[in-house]
Amino acid sequence: MKLRIVDHPLVTHKMTTLRDRDTDSPTFRRLTEELVTLLAYEATREVRVEPHRVQTPVASCDGVKLSHPRPLVVPILRAGLGMLEGMSRLMPTAEVGFVGMVRNDQTLQPTTYAERLPEDLSGRQCYVLDPMLATGGTLAATVRFLVDRGADHITCICLLAAPEGLQRLERLLEDLHVPCTVVVAGVDERLDEHGYIVPGLGDAGDRLYGVLPDA
Repeated sequence: MKLRIVDHPLVTHKMTTLRDRDTDSPTFRRLTEELVTLLAYEATREVRVEPHRVQTPVASCDGVKLSHPRPLVVPILRAGLGMLEGMSRLMPTAEVGFVGMVRNDQTLQPTTYAERLPEDLSGRQCYVLDPMLATGGTLAATVRFLVDRGADHITCICLLAAPEGLQRLERLLEDLHVPCTVVVAGVDERLDEHGYIVPGLGDAGDRLYGVLPDA
C-alpha cells in the first residue's frame, strides 16, 4: 500500500475551514467538493490512457484519452456521496458505483448494507471515496469487495486519516496482490476511545447532511 499526502497551501486552507465547528453544512459541502477535486488531481496520476489523434483548427496532433474500460468511482455511503461531485468534475466520463458500509459503534467492525456495482470488474481501475480513514475497517472491506470482483488497481481518496487506521488498512490488505494507493489531505494525531479522528473534523456525514435520528 502506498500513501500519498497532498501537501499544498490550498488544500491546507480548505481543510482548516472544514475542521472549524462553526462551518455550516452548505459551506462544508462546497469546500469538500473543491478539496476532492484537488486531491483527485494527484490521485489520477496513474489513470490509464491510450493514444488518440485529434484535428486542431490548425493541424492534427497526437494526444491521449481515457482507456476502456473506463475508471469506476465508488463512494462509500453515505458520507462518500459528498465527495462524488468533486471527483466527477475532474473525471466526468468515469462510471459510478456505490457501496453502503456501516460501522458498528461497539465493535467498530463494518458491514455491507447496500451495493450497486458491476458483477465483473476485471481490468478496472477503481477510485474509492471515503472522507475519514479512522479505524480502516470500512475502507479495507470495500477494497476487498472490489478486488473480489476483479478490480486490478485501487486508489482510495480520503480527506483525513488516523495513523492507527493507516496501519490497520495496510495490515488487512497485506496479502492483496493489487496496487493500492491512499491519497489524503492530512494524517492527524490519533483515534479517541470512540474511534474518531483527533483533532479531525467530527462526523463527516453529519456535517455534510445533518444528524440523522436513530432508527
